[in-house]
Amino acid sequence: MTIKIADKWFEIRKLGDGITHIWEPHVHPLVRCNIWHVRGSERDMLVDTGLGIASLKEAAREIFDKPLDVVTTHTHYDHIGGHCEFDNCTVHEAEAGELSSPDVEASLEGDAVKEFLDSIGQTGYEIEGDLISQLPYEGYDLKQYRVSPTKPTRIVKDGDTVDLGNRQFKIVHLPGHSPGSIGLWEASTKILFSGDAIYDGPLVDKLPGSNVEEYVETMYKLRELPVSVVHAGHEPSFGRERLVEICNAYINGKKA
Repeated sequence: MTIKIADKWFEIRKLGDGITHIWEPHVHPLVRCNIWHVRGSERDMLVDTGLGIASLKEAAREIFDKPLDVVTTHTHYDHIGGHCEFDNCTVHEAEAGELSSPDVEASLEGDAVKEFLDSIGQTGYEIEGDLISQLPYEGYDLKQYRVSPTKPTRIVKDGDTVDLGNRQFKIVHLPGHSPGSIGLWEASTKILFSGDAIYDGPLVDKLPGSNVEEYVETMYKLRELPVSVVHAGHEPSFGRERLVEICNAYINGKKA
């Protein structure tokens, strides 16, 4: 069956609070990362960059009009594929090495990913076919997909701050899904960018580097945050009530 060529690879939608949501609509939900652009008075912030299949920098050039800090919620390939296009990239100290030397096993082939998930006993998202439903351009070969290495320009730890001038986001270390998973917390608006530490879908905790005990502690930590909205690494955004429900369900599930 011939795969269609996408008219455009990214969708871009402006939200309130100076936030723009960018995503790759032709990508399977398992690896369809939410990319968040946050406008500041002096600098802007880009939270994750997606798979890197097509140029994010070119697709969103109209909103990338200030000095830009790319902040990595964690280094799984669906979140760092476009990092190599940008000059300033921030990552937690526990995963700086992974950004410089990305996962060579990254794949868009459904059979390979399904075999890997089955091997670690991780279920949740159903995979039928490959992980992209359309191609970014004619002749694109998904078998050749690779993530380019990116040298981090800033390495952070829990409690550090990303300063955009009129907005400050605190780095919150949220290990469990991965060792260096972080959230970005803006106390003044009670907005949290959570990466894959928490999202409204099947949480993945059996990958290499995952740690269930740490993930449970992260859920307790998240449950105490007085959030107004969570902009996560996958799936739609949600509020505090849903945050508490997801945290409680994970904690109780691991006690069973």
